[in-house]
Amino acid sequence: MAKSIRDIPKKQRGRPSTGGRREGVMVRLEPVQFEALDDWIKKHHVESRPEAIRRLVELGLTMKARPTQITPAKAERAAAAAGKQLDQLADKSASVEEQASRKRRLLKGPEEFQNVRIDRPAKKK
Repeated sequence: MAKSIRDIPKKQRGRPSTGGRREGVMVRLEPVQFEALDDWIKKHHVESRPEAIRRLVELGLTMKARPTQITPAKAERAAAAAGKQLDQLADKSASVEEQASRKRRLLKGPEEFQNVRIDRPAKKK
């Protein structure tokens, strides 16, 4: 028996559904950023700009920022500069030993913060 006209599904008008796709985001880029993006696409053999942007966002979200470590040379220079400044601000009426003690205490920092400083090695117990 032939199909009835009622059994044939009608074509729907309008734009087809997105098929479960997620919400889109529009991003405006400067021409320099487009050039950098296109260079990245060529270097990594990505098929499209949207795919490249998705990959770069994923990379950015999964990267952990490394804390900047102070090199011993920089720490030494900073301590020397701080020492010079403390010498200029020192109380001249105090004894030389007292001035040295105050300077040492200021350069070393409060005891409660000494264990969290990243520029100093941990004390051995």
